[in-house]
Amino acid sequence: MKIVVIGSGTMAHTHTDAYTNMTNVELVGVVDIREDLGRPFAQKYNILYFSSLDEALEQTEVDVVDVCVPTYLHKNYVIQAANAKKHVICEKPLARSIEDACEMIEHCKSQSVRLFVGHVVRFFPEFENARQLILDGEIGKVGTVRFFRGGPFPKATFENWYADTARSGGVILDLMIHDFDFLQWTFGKAERVYTKALPDMDYALTSIRFKNGVIANVEGSWSDVDDFHTEYDIAGSEGLLQHDSRKEKPLQISLKQENSWNAEGVAVPESPMFKRPYQLELENFIHCIETGETARVTPNDALEALRLSFASIESAKTGKAVTL
Repeated sequence: MKIVVIGSGTMAHTHTDAYTNMTNVELVGVVDIREDLGRPFAQKYNILYFSSLDEALEQTEVDVVDVCVPTYLHKNYVIQAANAKKHVICEKPLARSIEDACEMIEHCKSQSVRLFVGHVVRFFPEFENARQLILDGEIGKVGTVRFFRGGPFPKATFENWYADTARSGGVILDLMIHDFDFLQWTFGKAERVYTKALPDMDYALTSIRFKNGVIANVEGSWSDVDDFHTEYDIAGSEGLLQHDSRKEKPLQISLKQENSWNAEGVAVPESPMFKRPYQLELENFIHCIETGETARVTPNDALEALRLSFASIESAKTGKAVTL
Protein backbone atom coordinates (compact mmCIF):
# COMPACT_ATOMS: atom_id res chain seq x y z
CA MET A 1 0.00 0.00 0.00
CA LYS A 2 1.80 3.14 -1.23
CA ILE A 3 1.12 6.30 0.76
CA VAL A 4 1.81 9.99 0.26
CA VAL A 5 1.48 12.37 3.22
CA ILE A 6 0.21 15.93 2.79
CA GLY A 7 1.96 18.35 5.15
CA SER A 8 5.16 18.25 7.19
CA GLY A 9 3.97 19.46 10.59
CA THR A 10 3.46 17.67 13.88
CA MET A 11 0.74 15.28 12.75
CA ALA A 12 2.56 14.48 9.50
CA HIS A 13 5.62 13.48 11.56
CA THR A 14 3.40 11.46 13.90
CA HIS A 15 1.74 9.56 11.05
CA THR A 16 5.01 9.05 9.18
CA ASP A 17 6.75 7.67 12.26
CA ALA A 18 3.90 5.15 12.52
CA TYR A 19 4.15 4.15 8.86
CA THR A 20 7.86 3.43 9.23
CA ASN A 21 6.96 0.74 11.80
CA MET A 22 4.38 -0.93 9.55
CA THR A 23 5.35 -3.78 7.21
CA ASN A 24 2.46 -3.63 4.73
CA VAL A 25 2.86 0.01 3.65
CA GLU A 26 5.42 2.03 1.74
CA LEU A 27 5.68 5.77 2.29
CA VAL A 28 6.57 7.18 -1.12
CA GLY A 29 6.46 10.93 -0.63
CA VAL A 30 5.45 14.10 1.17
CA VAL A 31 3.60 17.09 -0.26
CA ASP A 32 4.16 20.57 1.16
CA ILE A 33 3.97 23.99 -0.47
CA ARG A 34 6.82 25.04 1.84
CA GLU A 35 9.92 23.60 0.24
CA ASP A 36 12.10 24.69 3.17
CA LEU A 37 10.15 22.30 5.40
CA GLY A 38 9.09 19.67 2.89
CA ARG A 39 12.55 18.78 1.58
CA PRO A 40 14.13 18.21 5.04
CA PHE A 41 11.07 16.11 5.94
CA ALA A 42 11.57 14.00 2.81
CA GLN A 43 15.28 13.61 3.52
CA LYS A 44 14.62 12.53 7.11
CA TYR A 45 12.38 9.68 5.98
CA ASN A 46 14.20 8.96 2.69
CA ILE A 47 11.13 9.68 0.57
CA LEU A 48 10.34 12.00 -2.33
CA TYR A 49 9.35 15.65 -1.94
CA PHE A 50 6.55 17.19 -4.01
CA SER A 51 5.30 20.76 -4.03
CA SER A 52 1.73 19.74 -4.94
CA LEU A 53 -0.51 16.69 -4.82
CA ASP A 54 -0.87 16.84 -8.61
CA GLU A 55 2.89 16.50 -8.90
CA ALA A 56 2.92 13.52 -6.54
CA LEU A 57 0.11 11.74 -8.39
CA GLU A 58 1.83 12.30 -11.74
CA GLN A 59 5.32 11.20 -10.70
CA THR A 60 4.77 8.24 -8.40
CA GLU A 61 2.34 5.42 -7.73
CA VAL A 62 -0.06 6.21 -4.88
CA ASP A 63 -2.79 4.13 -3.21
CA VAL A 64 -3.57 6.32 -0.17
CA VAL A 65 -3.39 10.07 0.45
CA ASP A 66 -2.92 10.98 4.13
CA VAL A 67 -4.08 14.57 4.80
CA CYS A 68 -2.19 16.17 7.73
CA VAL A 69 -2.71 19.89 7.06
CA PRO A 70 -4.71 22.59 8.91
CA THR A 71 -8.44 21.94 9.16
CA TYR A 72 -9.53 24.62 6.70
CA LEU A 73 -7.38 22.99 3.98
CA HIS A 74 -8.81 19.48 4.37
CA LYS A 75 -11.65 19.70 1.87
CA ASN A 76 -9.65 20.56 -1.24
CA TYR A 77 -7.11 17.79 -0.70
CA VAL A 78 -9.77 15.17 0.11
CA ILE A 79 -11.77 16.05 -3.01
CA GLN A 80 -8.63 16.08 -5.17
CA ALA A 81 -7.50 12.69 -3.86
CA ALA A 82 -10.96 11.19 -4.37
CA ASN A 83 -11.06 12.50 -7.94
CA ALA A 84 -7.81 10.61 -8.54
CA LYS A 85 -9.45 7.44 -7.15
CA LYS A 86 -7.17 7.36 -4.11
CA HIS A 87 -8.28 6.30 -0.65
CA VAL A 88 -8.06 9.09 1.93
CA ILE A 89 -6.96 9.29 5.55
CA CYS A 90 -7.77 12.71 6.98
CA GLU A 91 -6.83 14.10 10.38
CA LYS A 92 -9.64 15.30 12.61
CA PRO A 93 -11.67 17.46 12.60
CA LEU A 94 -12.90 16.36 9.18
CA ALA A 95 -13.85 19.87 8.02
CA ARG A 96 -14.47 23.44 9.11
CA SER A 97 -18.21 23.19 8.42
CA ILE A 98 -20.94 20.57 8.37
CA GLU A 99 -21.64 21.38 4.71
CA ASP A 100 -18.03 20.74 3.70
CA ALA A 101 -17.92 17.51 5.69
CA CYS A 102 -21.08 16.18 4.05
CA GLU A 103 -19.74 17.10 0.62
CA MET A 104 -16.43 15.33 1.33
CA ILE A 105 -18.17 12.18 2.56
CA GLU A 106 -20.56 12.02 -0.38
CA HIS A 107 -17.84 12.78 -2.92
CA CYS A 108 -15.65 9.94 -1.65
CA LYS A 109 -18.66 7.61 -1.90
CA SER A 110 -19.34 8.75 -5.47
CA GLN A 111 -15.73 8.02 -6.43
CA SER A 112 -15.81 4.62 -4.69
CA VAL A 113 -12.88 5.43 -2.39
CA ARG A 114 -12.63 4.95 1.37
CA LEU A 115 -12.49 7.94 3.72
CA PHE A 116 -11.01 7.55 7.21
CA VAL A 117 -10.86 10.25 9.90
CA GLY A 118 -8.21 10.32 12.64
CA HIS A 119 -10.16 10.30 15.91
CA VAL A 120 -7.26 8.58 17.65
CA VAL A 121 -8.66 8.67 21.21
CA ARG A 122 -10.62 5.52 20.36
CA PHE A 123 -7.26 3.74 20.14
CA PHE A 124 -5.86 4.89 23.50
CA PRO A 125 -6.17 1.94 25.93
CA GLU A 126 -7.19 4.09 28.90
CA PHE A 127 -10.22 5.25 26.87
CA GLU A 128 -10.92 2.04 24.96
CA ASN A 129 -10.79 -0.05 28.15
CA ALA A 130 -12.97 2.41 30.08
CA ARG A 131 -15.61 2.20 27.37
CA GLN A 132 -15.59 -1.59 27.49
CA LEU A 133 -15.95 -1.59 31.28
CA ILE A 134 -18.94 0.75 30.93
CA LEU A 135 -20.56 -1.40 28.21
CA ASP A 136 -19.96 -4.51 30.34
CA GLY A 137 -21.80 -2.85 33.25
CA GLU A 138 -18.79 -2.99 35.59
CA ILE A 139 -19.62 0.38 37.19
CA GLY A 140 -23.39 0.03 36.92
CA LYS A 141 -25.57 2.74 35.44
CA VAL A 142 -23.50 5.81 34.55
CA GLY A 143 -24.86 9.12 35.82
CA THR A 144 -22.24 11.83 35.35
CA VAL A 145 -18.82 12.15 33.72
CA ARG A 146 -16.11 14.81 33.77
CA PHE A 147 -13.47 15.14 31.06
CA PHE A 148 -10.48 17.47 30.74
CA ARG A 149 -8.08 17.86 27.83
CA GLY A 150 -5.56 20.65 27.60
CA GLY A 151 -2.13 22.18 27.77
CA PRO A 152 -0.24 25.20 26.43
CA PHE A 153 -1.34 27.03 23.30
CA PRO A 154 0.08 25.48 20.08
CA LYS A 155 3.10 27.49 18.95
CA ALA A 156 5.03 28.13 15.75
CA THR A 157 2.41 26.57 13.45
CA PHE A 158 1.64 27.34 9.80
CA GLU A 159 0.60 31.02 9.70
CA ASN A 160 -0.35 30.67 13.40
CA TRP A 161 -3.62 29.21 12.18
CA TYR A 162 -4.70 27.86 15.58
CA ALA A 163 -5.07 31.45 16.80
CA ASP A 164 -7.51 32.21 13.98
CA THR A 165 -10.81 30.74 15.13
CA ALA A 166 -12.28 31.24 11.65
CA ARG A 167 -9.80 28.62 10.44
CA SER A 168 -9.28 26.41 13.50
CA GLY A 169 -12.58 26.62 15.39
CA GLY A 170 -10.65 27.18 18.59
CA VAL A 171 -10.26 24.72 21.42
CA ILE A 172 -13.78 23.34 20.97
CA LEU A 173 -13.44 22.16 17.38
CA ASP A 174 -9.78 21.20 17.42
CA LEU A 175 -9.29 19.75 20.90
CA MET A 176 -12.55 18.97 22.70
CA ILE A 177 -13.88 17.17 19.62
CA HIS A 178 -11.74 14.21 20.75
CA ASP A 179 -13.82 13.83 23.91
CA PHE A 180 -17.07 14.61 22.11
CA ASP A 181 -16.34 11.71 19.76
CA PHE A 182 -15.43 9.34 22.58
CA LEU A 183 -18.52 10.25 24.60
CA GLN A 184 -20.90 9.69 21.68
CA TRP A 185 -19.08 6.44 20.84
CA THR A 186 -19.68 5.32 24.42
CA PHE A 187 -23.06 6.81 25.40
CA GLY A 188 -24.82 7.41 22.09
CA LYS A 189 -26.09 10.66 20.66
CA ALA A 190 -26.10 13.92 22.56
CA GLU A 191 -29.42 15.68 23.09
CA ARG A 192 -28.58 19.12 24.49
CA VAL A 193 -25.43 21.18 24.98
CA TYR A 194 -24.50 24.34 26.87
CA THR A 195 -21.06 25.96 26.68
CA LYS A 196 -19.19 28.83 28.29
CA ALA A 197 -15.95 29.91 26.63
CA LEU A 198 -13.39 32.69 26.62
CA PRO A 199 -13.80 35.13 23.69
CA ASP A 200 -10.71 33.86 21.86
CA MET A 201 -11.89 30.25 22.24
CA ASP A 202 -8.73 28.98 23.95
CA TYR A 203 -10.73 27.75 26.95
CA ALA A 204 -14.21 26.25 27.10
CA LEU A 205 -16.45 24.26 29.43
CA THR A 206 -19.30 22.29 27.86
CA SER A 207 -22.18 20.51 29.61
CA ILE A 208 -23.86 17.78 27.57
CA ARG A 209 -27.04 15.83 28.22
CA PHE A 210 -27.17 12.57 26.30
CA LYS A 211 -30.38 10.92 25.14
CA ASN A 212 -29.79 8.08 27.61
CA GLY A 213 -29.70 10.56 30.52
CA VAL A 214 -25.94 10.74 31.13
CA ILE A 215 -24.63 14.22 31.97
CA ALA A 216 -21.10 15.10 30.85
CA ASN A 217 -18.93 18.11 31.64
CA VAL A 218 -16.10 18.53 29.14
CA GLU A 219 -13.33 21.06 29.74
CA GLY A 220 -10.80 22.05 27.10
CA SER A 221 -7.89 24.45 27.49
CA TRP A 222 -5.04 25.95 25.50
CA SER A 223 -4.33 28.17 28.52
CA ASP A 224 -2.92 25.53 30.84
CA VAL A 225 0.55 26.15 32.28
CA ASP A 226 1.21 22.40 32.63
CA ASP A 227 2.25 20.03 29.86
CA PHE A 228 -0.53 18.56 27.75
CA HIS A 229 -2.63 16.11 29.76
CA THR A 230 -6.02 14.42 29.91
CA GLU A 231 -8.31 13.46 32.78
CA TYR A 232 -11.66 11.85 33.32
CA ASP A 233 -14.00 10.74 36.09
CA ILE A 234 -16.87 8.47 35.08
CA ALA A 235 -19.35 7.87 37.90
CA GLY A 236 -21.71 4.91 37.90
CA SER A 237 -24.11 3.41 40.41
CA GLU A 238 -21.57 0.68 41.28
CA GLY A 239 -18.24 2.45 40.99
CA LEU A 240 -15.97 5.06 39.48
CA LEU A 241 -13.49 5.11 36.60
CA GLN A 242 -10.70 7.66 36.92
CA HIS A 243 -7.86 8.64 34.62
CA ASP A 244 -5.10 11.25 34.81
CA SER A 245 -2.37 11.02 32.17
CA ARG A 246 0.07 12.76 34.54
CA LYS A 247 0.05 9.79 36.90
CA GLU A 248 2.10 6.65 36.42
CA LYS A 249 -0.98 4.46 36.44
CA PRO A 250 -3.18 5.96 33.71
CA LEU A 251 -6.38 4.05 34.51
CA GLN A 252 -7.62 3.81 38.09
CA ILE A 253 -10.73 1.81 38.94
CA SER A 254 -12.63 2.04 42.23
CA LEU A 255 -15.52 -0.35 42.74
CA LYS A 256 -17.88 -0.53 45.70
CA GLN A 257 -17.04 -4.16 46.40
CA GLU A 258 -13.25 -3.74 46.26
CA ASN A 259 -10.87 -0.87 46.90
CA SER A 260 -7.82 -2.01 44.91
CA TRP A 261 -8.03 -2.24 41.60
CA ASN A 262 6.27 22.87 25.10
CA ALA A 263 7.38 22.00 21.68
CA GLU A 264 6.52 23.44 18.27
CA GLY A 265 3.12 22.61 16.83
CA VAL A 266 0.15 21.14 18.62
CA ALA A 267 0.75 18.85 21.61
CA VAL A 268 0.34 15.16 20.78
CA PRO A 269 -0.75 12.88 23.64
CA GLU A 270 1.71 10.09 24.35
CA SER A 271 1.22 6.47 25.35
CA PRO A 272 3.62 3.97 26.96
CA MET A 273 2.34 1.22 24.64
CA PHE A 274 4.80 -0.65 22.43
CA LYS A 275 2.61 0.42 19.51
CA ARG A 276 1.49 4.02 19.80
CA PRO A 277 -2.27 4.61 19.34
CA TYR A 278 -1.55 6.50 16.11
CA GLN A 279 0.01 3.37 14.64
CA LEU A 280 -2.92 1.23 15.81
CA GLU A 281 -5.29 3.73 14.20
CA LEU A 282 -3.46 3.74 10.86
CA GLU A 283 -3.11 -0.06 10.91
CA ASN A 284 -6.87 -0.28 11.34
CA PHE A 285 -7.45 2.03 8.39
CA ILE A 286 -5.03 0.16 6.10
CA HIS A 287 -6.52 -3.19 7.17
CA CYS A 288 -10.00 -1.93 6.27
CA ILE A 289 -8.82 -0.82 2.82
CA GLU A 290 -7.32 -4.27 2.23
CA THR A 291 -10.32 -6.22 3.53
CA GLY A 292 -13.30 -3.92 2.96
CA GLU A 293 -14.19 -4.07 6.65
CA THR A 294 -15.78 -1.14 8.51
CA ALA A 295 -13.25 1.00 10.37
CA ARG A 296 -13.46 1.71 14.09
CA VAL A 297 -14.03 5.37 13.13
CA THR A 298 -16.51 5.88 10.28
CA PRO A 299 -17.08 9.09 8.30
CA ASN A 300 -20.48 9.38 9.97
CA ASP A 301 -18.82 9.17 13.41
CA ALA A 302 -16.62 12.09 12.41
CA LEU A 303 -19.66 13.99 11.17
CA GLU A 304 -21.53 13.47 14.46
CA ALA A 305 -18.51 14.73 16.42
CA LEU A 306 -18.54 17.82 14.21
CA ARG A 307 -22.26 18.37 14.85
CA LEU A 308 -21.69 18.34 18.61
CA SER A 309 -18.68 20.64 18.28
CA PHE A 310 -20.56 23.21 16.22
CA ALA A 311 -23.52 23.06 18.60
CA SER A 312 -21.08 23.77 21.44
CA ILE A 313 -19.58 26.72 19.52
CA GLU A 314 -23.08 28.08 18.83
CA SER A 315 -23.96 27.84 22.50
CA ALA A 316 -20.76 29.64 23.49
CA LYS A 317 -21.53 32.48 21.07
CA THR A 318 -25.23 32.85 21.94
CA GLY A 319 -25.09 32.06 25.66
CA LYS A 320 -27.98 29.67 25.19
CA ALA A 321 -28.36 25.91 25.34
CA VAL A 322 -28.56 24.21 21.94
CA THR A 323 -30.73 21.18 21.24
CA LEU A 324 -29.38 18.76 18.66
